[in-house]
Amino acid sequence: MSTPDNLLTVPLNDLHIAMGARMVPFAGYSMPVQYPMGLMAEHKHTRAVAGLFDVSHMGQLRLVGPDAAAALESLIPVDVIDLAVGKQRYGLLLNDEGGIIDDLMFFKQSANELFVIVNGACKAGDMAHIQAKIGARCQVIPMPEYALLALQGPQAVTALSRLAPGVEKLVFMTGGNFSVSTGTEKIDVFLTRSGYTGEDGFEISVHQSQALTLATALLAQPEVKPIGLGARNSLRLEAGLPLYGNDIDASTTPVEAGLQWAIQKVRRTGGARAGSFPGATKILAQLAGDTGATGRKRVGLKALERIPVREHTELQDLNGLPIGEVTSGLLGPTIDQPIAMGYVPPAFATLGSHVNAIVRGKPVKMEVVAMPFVPTNYFRG
Repeated sequence: MSTPDNLLTVPLNDLHIAMGARMVPFAGYSMPVQYPMGLMAEHKHTRAVAGLFDVSHMGQLRLVGPDAAAALESLIPVDVIDLAVGKQRYGLLLNDEGGIIDDLMFFKQSANELFVIVNGACKAGDMAHIQAKIGARCQVIPMPEYALLALQGPQAVTALSRLAPGVEKLVFMTGGNFSVSTGTEKIDVFLTRSGYTGEDGFEISVHQSQALTLATALLAQPEVKPIGLGARNSLRLEAGLPLYGNDIDASTTPVEAGLQWAIQKVRRTGGARAGSFPGATKILAQLAGDTGATGRKRVGLKALERIPVREHTELQDLNGLPIGEVTSGLLGPTIDQPIAMGYVPPAFATLGSHVNAIVRGKPVKMEVVAMPFVPTNYFRG
């Protein structure tokens, strides 16, 4: 389906419109950016209670076959082979220069099957890349007929466990197949206890034919309100989570992006399966601290005056020399302070360093601070 503006629509498009959502183009889709409650209220409701996000623009696929784990591991600098069945992990799809083609989540459903979620704007390219690189080693099965919902917030588990008993036993980055009772029928879903808001919550994959029934049942729970992509953006920024296309792209390596935590020891120098991923020579040199290999680093920034600093704002040193750029920035609703992410040379990446953001021609002093800006609340048991 497409709108008159040639945008694709998600299965819940009519529901969003009926709930008064403001729809905007995003990743080639018409998506709800906010509802009548407003971005600020939606953000705070998710932090305090529970919000339902439609993220059906994301790409879902399965990799199937006895070589699937090893095949995926050849494309990302992450330990896929040793991941236990029933667990999920964050991954980075790399080009030959070590740049990030996309960031993704993968879940080991069995010894011979992986479930993968990629970003909406990248999904066609990702699937073509994966098919070309490893399609001869395993089946690459796109799942365009599936919707994806994210239920996020401290009371998400309360709301969902009412409909799907047993989900409360899951911990962060685990999941499985569940039956959701809507009152009129039971819906089979696959879900993980994860999300991209910094809060506890769940991502739920459901066949598009049952997405409306599931969403209606979730929204009928007293804790749950519909939340748009505007609040999703402010929540993920407060959680220090990069957005593909803004904070990471094909020109940034995992180390420059501050995502080296996602590279397990087994894939690093000295590990049992060190290297053997695209761009390994460059990335392993960066991990080893080769100063010549790392030209910039992603940092968290907090403005020292109450002036929001937006993406693409130039960063300068205190002498007025350009040193980098803000990649995401806004007034953090939870902490009520202007926060941002950006890239600076390693010499300016030390916590406590000061730089200037140039807003409407005037310098706004910013301090390099640790991320996340707001503590995460993942449920680890």
